[in-house]
Amino acid sequence: MKKKFSLLMVLSLLASVFLNVFTVNAQEEAVEIETLKVAFVPSRDPEEIITTTEPLKQLLIDELAKEGFDVKNVEITVGTSYEAVGEGMAAGTIDVGLIPGGTYVLFEDDVDVLLTSTRQGLSKDSENPVDWNDGQATELIEDQVSYYKGLIIAGPSEKGQELAEKVNNGEELTWEDLDSAKWSVMSSSSSSGYIYPSIWLGNQFDGKQISDLSNVVQADSYPSSIARLASEQVDVVVGFADLRRDNVDAWMEDMGREASIWEETNVIGVTPNVYNDTVSVSKTSEIMTDELKTALQNAFINIAETEEGKEVIAIYSHEGYKPAKAEDYETEREAQKILREQGE
Repeated sequence: MKKKFSLLMVLSLLASVFLNVFTVNAQEEAVEIETLKVAFVPSRDPEEIITTTEPLKQLLIDELAKEGFDVKNVEITVGTSYEAVGEGMAAGTIDVGLIPGGTYVLFEDDVDVLLTSTRQGLSKDSENPVDWNDGQATELIEDQVSYYKGLIIAGPSEKGQELAEKVNNGEELTWEDLDSAKWSVMSSSSSSGYIYPSIWLGNQFDGKQISDLSNVVQADSYPSSIARLASEQVDVVVGFADLRRDNVDAWMEDMGREASIWEETNVIGVTPNVYNDTVSVSKTSEIMTDELKTALQNAFINIAETEEGKEVIAIYSHEGYKPAKAEDYETEREAQKILREQGE
């Protein structure tokens, strides 16, 4: 009996020692990160982005802890431009960037893509601009898609209405028609706000691009671009396919229009499909390792599956994430190549 008791005591002590060692080792293996720097591009109002994404800080801290990373602080910023975020990632001052495919391709020498976003498709998905101009709202559908279309949208100004009338009557727009209009665009690395509209122009008008237009202003965000359209400071804006959906209320309540955005705006051009936004990381970041990349992939995928996470990523119309690879963005590279050739 004494031998059995002694044996049990020994086993119990060994188990206790093993547990303590395991716990210590697990604690030692947790990688400490003082600050994880995450940046967003200014495709929405910067203050709105900062406010909406505030919960992402703790969500990332909690998810990365499950992956063996002890992150003390998450810093979220909004770049002054798309390029500014890319440049920050290239310099290593930004660790993680939620950036469009075009921005990723421009900076891919110093940036790795981890994830692509998925989102609900739209009830209108036609390449024919007239199909978008029935005066009815574009609605979300249940199907998840990994792309979106870019739109060239004419506003309520006299010139905007003139362009829309020609398109809706089945007439071809001329270069002179478009060149006589005032355009609002985003920065030159914005996919739907610059690159793909340039490709559309090139396809329609023998290699022309946005830089060839006579009257172009660059907006600091899509809301400010739409505000210019509403005030008739510009005749045409370019952007993603659900841009009008995002500004339905603001069009009348904040921008002073008396009719809905669906009635007062018309699509005059539809770009090729644009691959969805990415979650990318800096290759030059001091904290970035293969292990952290994998952890970030898992963290963002898991966050997107929670209710709180869904609310955060909805700021960019993201609904989920799936692993991405560099080869996914071959179309974006072709887009960049076409733009370079057009600029020569």
